[in-house]
Amino acid sequence: MNAHFSSQLLSLRQAKGLSRKAVGQALSVSSGTVAKWEQGLSLPSADKLVPLSRLLGISVDALLTAPETDETVTKPTDGMPSLSELYKIGSGPSSSHTIGPEKAALTFRAKYPEADHFEVVLYGSLAKTGEGHGTDRIVTKTLAPLPCRILFDKYTEELPHPNTMLFLAYRGTKEIGRARIFSVGGGAIQYEGDILSLPERIYPLHTFADIAAYCEDHHLRLWEYAEQIEGEALWAHLSEIWEAMKASIQTGLKDTGELPGGLGVKKKARHLFHLQHIDETSETKENRLISAYAFAVGEQNACGGRIVTAPTCGAAGVVPAVLYYQQKKHRFRDDAILRALATGGIVGNLIKTNASISGAECGCQAEIGSACAMAAAAMAELFELSIDKIEYAAEISIEHHLGLTCDPICGLVQIPCIERNAVAAMRAINAVNLSTFLSDTRKISFDKVVLTMKETGEDLHHRYRETSEGGLAKLKV
Repeated sequence: MNAHFSSQLLSLRQAKGLSRKAVGQALSVSSGTVAKWEQGLSLPSADKLVPLSRLLGISVDALLTAPETDETVTKPTDGMPSLSELYKIGSGPSSSHTIGPEKAALTFRAKYPEADHFEVVLYGSLAKTGEGHGTDRIVTKTLAPLPCRILFDKYTEELPHPNTMLFLAYRGTKEIGRARIFSVGGGAIQYEGDILSLPERIYPLHTFADIAAYCEDHHLRLWEYAEQIEGEALWAHLSEIWEAMKASIQTGLKDTGELPGGLGVKKKARHLFHLQHIDETSETKENRLISAYAFAVGEQNACGGRIVTAPTCGAAGVVPAVLYYQQKKHRFRDDAILRALATGGIVGNLIKTNASISGAECGCQAEIGSACAMAAAAMAELFELSIDKIEYAAEISIEHHLGLTCDPICGLVQIPCIERNAVAAMRAINAVNLSTFLSDTRKISFDKVVLTMKETGEDLHHRYRETSEGGLAKLKV
């Protein structure tokens, strides 16, 4: 019952536009207690259940009783946002740690133009790995020339989100404003208690099963469904995204030297690209080139270069590597690539909506696993495979990343992150190949494996969710 109750509580609270603090105040408990309920760590006492159910507009029985069958997929009530909220161009090395905080600093500064200095407190993952990811530097740079004091709170545990920031604006010695802001993954932010800060949900459907059924009824491919929802403006955005993806590969293939951060990691993309030999097999060449493209983007990201969240900075190399290789090999036109990006974007949007793309929330499976699924779906679209085969390729991609931890050494998006981009790109191609042969034998739906990924991520010990406290992160290099 705990798992059902916690997911039900979270879904209903968000649908009502209530913060954990608001729920806590209504029930005379702390927001941390509400967080524990939503994480499945505890249940409310009997005297809190009735007022809680009234607050959420549901009966106590419905709140506590799990469905009799595992066929039910917990759905959000308000659809999915535009693909422009998924694919974003920004500076690395982390969408959660740099792009999100940069956006938060910009919006907060705009709210208090009269401020003459700021203070920002970083909590959770942002505090524990923020220096390695450059969170303090990007916030200070964004708020400049006004001074900003950055504080790292590595000890507060009861947080509304693992990537929590507290912004404070001052004029002289007087505090004139404050806001708690969450970097929720993929460069997106959310103000605490401010439902208006959420992007508009323009897609009415929010499971693969529902979208596939709609497409079948209306004789649409997935990219046509995206076009139907978003209009012609979608293609201008995706064209800009594809140009940025290609630019990050091309720049990375020319780059040399060491990555910043002190690990002494050499840039390898250029070396990989030029490492061909006279008796190289076609299979070896394919792996080498795909890896070179993925390394190129990963290294640009690690340098703080311009990349595209696909769906995050740390996993930004997977989708470009697969599509760039396929375009070079098969001479696909750019308009075919844009359709593939739309299809991959639908898959990424579903994961972001129904689970998470944040390493701090669900581990690296949420980042590199999601990127692999997007790349597989995009490649399957390039070859015009059926929607069923696209779903199977995406499902395979996530399934075989389940449990992957987010534990980069020294908090830098370098080891093992860059190699993981290359491995996931090759795995995406393998997933598409498998799906072409075996789609009629599959037993697990994409929607179910997404929910499984979410549950697995929530079960991961916090040390393996971008905190630099466990796993590879403890190794000395």
